Amino acid sequence: MKYGKFITFEGGEGSGKSTQAHLLQNRLEKAGIDAVLTREPGGSPGAEEIRRLLVSGEAERWNPMSETLLLYAARNDHLMRTIRPSLRHGYWVISDRFADSSHAYQGAAGGIDDAFLRVLDEAVIEKTVPDLTIILDIPPETGLARTRDRANENHEDRFESKRLGFHQKLREGFLKIARAEPERCIVIDTLQDKDEVAEQIWQIVRQRLPGKENNS
Repeated sequence: MKYGKFITFEGGEGSGKSTQAHLLQNRLEKAGIDAVLTREPGGSPGAEEIRRLLVSGEAERWNPMSETLLLYAARNDHLMRTIRPSLRHGYWVISDRFADSSHAYQGAAGGIDDAFLRVLDEAVIEKTVPDLTIILDIPPETGLARTRDRANENHEDRFESKRLGFHQKLREGFLKIARAEPERCIVIDTLQDKDEVAEQIWQIVRQRLPGKENNS
């Protein structure tokens, strides 16, 4: 069976990643492509347990190094139990966040050395690199305002509660990743209407990852 495609969505808080990932999954399914929607931190039972430790509580609950080690433990479980098995079965995998978030959150914004993160990438991710990464760009002030306007029933607002300077560095980190890897990463302005964003994403997927979806 043909190996599936791996698409990741990245961006700061309030950028609309979860919404766009869900819309893309629906579009792929309508095109006859089986797509698995997942997320980080999380995406597998063990990783979801670690997620609860990371995304709730006070902003300074963990320092960047502790966050990094917890995240890569969760990512290892996610890869082993969800991402790689799905790709081997020929499914497309859409992940709301992946390793680029570690390089932006814990690296660019948190101060963890990028060389150390790359060592972890080599050990945990190995060759399971996204075929396409959609980086949804939004000014941090606007993104944070969006998060304040929505109810967070699960109280998963630990990262959102960090200071504006953190989120500004975060945005810069994602844009730096995009500049370094233009063959993999596409940046989309999410100040547009969500349907316009979704259509841009769909056209990019059709161009970058040709397959049955080109028939729709």
